Amino acid sequence: MTAATQGLELRTGSQRLRAAVELVSSMRFAISLLTVICIASVIGTIVKQHEPVVNYVNQFGPFWAELFMALKLNAVYSAGWFLLILAFLVISTSLCIARNTPKIIRDLKAYKENVREEALRAFHHRAEAELAGPAQAGATRLGESLAKAGWKVKLQRRATARGEGWMVAAKRGGANKVGYLAAHSAIVLVCLGGLMDGDLIVRAQMWFGGKTPYAGGGMISDVKPEHRLPASNPTFRGNLFVAEGTQSGSAVLNQSDGILIQELPFSIELKKFIVEHYSTGMPKLFASEIVIHDRETGAATPARVEVNHPARYRGIEIYQSSFDDGGSSVKLKAVPINGGRPFEVEGVIGGSSQLTRGPVDGAEKMTLEYTGLRVINVENFSGGERGGTDVRAVDLRASLDARLGAANKTTAKKELRNIGPSISYKLRDAAGQAREFNNYMLPVDMGDGPVFLMGLRETPSEPFRYLRVPADDQGALDGFVRLRAALQDPAVRAQAIRRYAAKVTDASRPELAQQLTASASRALDMFAGEGTPPGPGGKPAAGLQAISDFMEANVPEAERARAGEVLLRILSGVLFEMTQITREQAGLKLLEPSEQTQAFMTQAMLALSDANAYPVPMAFQLVDFKQVQASVFQVTRGPGKNIVYLGCALLILGVFAMLYVRERRVWCWVTGEGERSRCTMALSSNRKTMDADREFELLRQQLLGDKVSGDKV
Repeated sequence: MTAATQGLELRTGSQRLRAAVELVSSMRFAISLLTVICIASVIGTIVKQHEPVVNYVNQFGPFWAELFMALKLNAVYSAGWFLLILAFLVISTSLCIARNTPKIIRDLKAYKENVREEALRAFHHRAEAELAGPAQAGATRLGESLAKAGWKVKLQRRATARGEGWMVAAKRGGANKVGYLAAHSAIVLVCLGGLMDGDLIVRAQMWFGGKTPYAGGGMISDVKPEHRLPASNPTFRGNLFVAEGTQSGSAVLNQSDGILIQELPFSIELKKFIVEHYSTGMPKLFASEIVIHDRETGAATPARVEVNHPARYRGIEIYQSSFDDGGSSVKLKAVPINGGRPFEVEGVIGGSSQLTRGPVDGAEKMTLEYTGLRVINVENFSGGERGGTDVRAVDLRASLDARLGAANKTTAKKELRNIGPSISYKLRDAAGQAREFNNYMLPVDMGDGPVFLMGLRETPSEPFRYLRVPADDQGALDGFVRLRAALQDPAVRAQAIRRYAAKVTDASRPELAQQLTASASRALDMFAGEGTPPGPGGKPAAGLQAISDFMEANVPEAERARAGEVLLRILSGVLFEMTQITREQAGLKLLEPSEQTQAFMTQAMLALSDANAYPVPMAFQLVDFKQVQASVFQVTRGPGKNIVYLGCALLILGVFAMLYVRERRVWCWVTGEGERSRCTMALSSNRKTMDADREFELLRQQLLGDKVSGDKV
């Protein structure tokens, strides 16, 4: 018996109804639906699900983001069309099973002993031989031999026009057809389990129970009942945020247009969040010590949740999903980059502070939002052509993009280093526009001396661009801040120029000192941004870019290289004198000429030039913090999980049965009178393989011996 691709054929009803039933119950329809579901699943794997709309706009653009929203590609597995296709697949496959199961059962029970002798001679595997003894005794002996070899045998006595004969019918490998039922039943079970553990039941409560997603903000306790699902909800998958020392019993279910609050029959208290690291600083363990408080009995059950080691309570699995900040307190110091005075501000991660700039009347108001605190930052500072990671040019995680082949192979030997805590914050103006910043607390040695990394990006889709500010001899930002303020002071600039001119010129030639003073004054003014035309952003051009623009406009191309070296040498010397002046004013020891001093001055010149492009006047440096950690748990109740496991087991068994089990049937027709009889033997298999040829040869030798005629064709 072979499975047909046609569906059920009704004998009554209209032509359209019969055609629809035949289509839905056909195998070709089920395969088409399965193909569509596979393609949709691939899309759901590639495109991140349940992300905010702005993320899709930033990643794909407004047109594609709108198309994704319309087709629900941002929530494929809960989309109505996906659930509808899944339901039709279950119906179609069930009808296929219902249509073929009676035929398979009948075929499993049947021995097909009524095959005629002429039909046996038409088989591919056939043989004839004479047997010693009467026909009944020969047939009995053949049946016993087949039964001992594991075949199921049926003996039939039959009267024909040529006389009486005996038919020995045997079969083996019926599990092949059982595999067909198991594989198709597995598809139904997996789909049903997926529907049960998916959003179908949650969607049903929204459709018929009056539940709606919540799209606002505020505290979870203030969310109204129409946005909450009861603790008796049979299936859900949500996230639970718990800070150290607190407890929570309400999970959040993300929806494409908001969230739903899932009440739990218990609350989880986080006693301690544990992070263990390797010697390189890379994490090796995330774990949470929790106490589960039952709301009905009041029982407190301690448990430990680790990655890949969930806790289970009352049929709900508790997984360690991720971790976050639980409301750490931080103290920041405002570092003047483009003017202003330093000050300190305190806040809590997740909170904000209001800042004002300018006079009281018409002051510019900004909001400082504390978005994240990372105590440990492990980055790859492997060597290479650039001698390390240039954080101004690339994202610090960009080294991952250089991996090819196996995950343990990289383009260069890794040098992992913990570079200390960092603070992430946003500065939002009165119009609601925000820039995101990521500043490191400690200086980082990038190969050219220690620098403070101050990251900036305009949108979340961009990598951070870093301003590298050199650390002074005390490992602080004070030296750079003093130099930056001095650069904006004309009196200090003039004093530094006079000192530099007096050092590098002969006192007997005052005309050289005057020329050098004029050149240095012009270069330093351009570097400070005074007397220069406005740049692309409307601000006066400053830094090394202003000097480059001046040379392109006023110096012949053949002389630019030499003139550029002279100007940079002059600028470096004047900045060094300016640094010495600021140290004198601060009562500090003057810098001695050394490689360390030269590295500081080189980085300071680059940082002063780059600071002109810094879009805000202040950068905030992390001064102190008190960390409070939090765990993000994923809580799931999945009654369909066991059904899916059963379906997977049936699918494995069914596929193996259909691929590796061959259904075979053997017939031996024995006729004759007296002490001699004649046997006609034939074998059929559902697949023509070399194994079938070998098995037929073996059976022929065992049953008929060597005196055979009419061998296999």
